[in-house]
Amino acid sequence: MDFKIQWFPGHMTKAKRMMEEQLKLVDVVVEMLDARIPRSSSNPMLIQMLGQKPKIVALNKTDMADPVKTDKWLETLKNSGLPVCKVDCSSGKGVKQMIAMIQQVAKPVTEKWLKRGVRNRAIRVMIVGVPNVGKSTLINRLVGRTKVVAADRPGVTRGQQWITIAKGLELLDTPGVLWPKFEDPEVGFCLAVTGAIKEDVYDRATAVEILVERLMSTYPQDLQTKYGIEFEADTPVRDVLAKIAVARGCLKAGGVLDIAKVIQLVLRDFRTGKLGRFTLDEPSESNNN
Repeated sequence: MDFKIQWFPGHMTKAKRMMEEQLKLVDVVVEMLDARIPRSSSNPMLIQMLGQKPKIVALNKTDMADPVKTDKWLETLKNSGLPVCKVDCSSGKGVKQMIAMIQQVAKPVTEKWLKRGVRNRAIRVMIVGVPNVGKSTLINRLVGRTKVVAADRPGVTRGQQWITIAKGLELLDTPGVLWPKFEDPEVGFCLAVTGAIKEDVYDRATAVEILVERLMSTYPQDLQTKYGIEFEADTPVRDVLAKIAVARGCLKAGGVLDIAKVIQLVLRDFRTGKLGRFTLDEPSESNNN
């Protein structure tokens, strides 16, 4: 089944230029990844743009991902030499550990400052990630109610401010949005079903058919239990959608199945974690980070 995204590369060019300007201002970058799709939510351009700048990876939405696969992903990322932590921005779990990790990776930078006699200079941090990965939730949690705006810094463009998030840590309040490339239809599919891409650039019906087909193969029991249905491994995906329509009463006048409503239902249940804890990117495959 083909999955296509109507993509406009001009967006990425603009986002890349903006990101490069912002990166000049910071000491440490936190790349937030969706734990359900760690590979697909990572941007391969970022590593080239960072150069020697320290980076840590924060796996968010772990409460919605397959815990066994999340642990495997943590190992995969650690083995590739990246400092990585798990966070749940909604509850705040793991945020303190993330701050400690930022301070740890920034040590070479702070030690360099001390040798030059620079003291009490705050570490400047930027959080980047694809849309809907949880950047805003994390920033709001870090800033909390005691939002303190640091003094203006030279070179900071208008509208950007430094916010103190912990002792000796300042956050650039403009979260970087990196648009990934979609040459790989698998990446486009994963970003679409998790809500990182606007729905007007892809076909929702196709996306949900691929999603249900994938879940039938990897998490059949969860799917059957959630919707109170039964199917065989070789049951056509459209028959499964029809079963969900009957089970959930998604019917039009005259008892006609409302498949459009089923598509909306499955997508919403998947995105909110109500469908179950699923990971779409397999950790055994090669990693782009």
